Amino acid sequence: MIMRFFYDYECPYCKRGYEYLVNLSGGGRPEIEIEWRPVEAHPLPENHPPHTHLACQSYYIARELGADMPAFHAAMFQAIAIERQNVEKPDVLAGILKDIVDSGKFRAILEAGKYAKQVDENNDLAYEKSGVWFVPAFRMNGKKLDAKGGVGISREELKDFLNNK
Repeated sequence: MIMRFFYDYECPYCKRGYEYLVNLSGGGRPEIEIEWRPVEAHPLPENHPPHTHLACQSYYIARELGADMPAFHAAMFQAIAIERQNVEKPDVLAGILKDIVDSGKFRAILEAGKYAKQVDENNDLAYEKSGVWFVPAFRMNGKKLDAKGGVGISREELKDFLNNK
């Protein structure tokens, strides 16, 4: 069964939700396939920087380049949600990921916009088709778990969601 995970790297609640998910699924849940769906918590034209369209594209680029994805997620959440680096600049993203992916290849793919449409589709899937109001958000088997604004989700809420598939 597939579980969609909608998240944004700039969101500290998404960082926590990601950590809960890794912890709860790390022991092995072969029956659940996680479909990673990076979205913008505040897409343009909303005036709420940082805008993370490029950071969301970075997920797909890292995957294409064969990156260590747990290291990728950790670096992105640390740099964006914690350190608040300006990820609206490709140079900043390349610097964050310099030890994880080939910087030249990364920048070339990012600047070509290869995955820009994918992020727009993720935003549409989350906000227009899946009823997401706040991230992190999870969807599986017609069930949903959404963060509460300014609160996020608890480990227990996610555990219950995963166990009641």
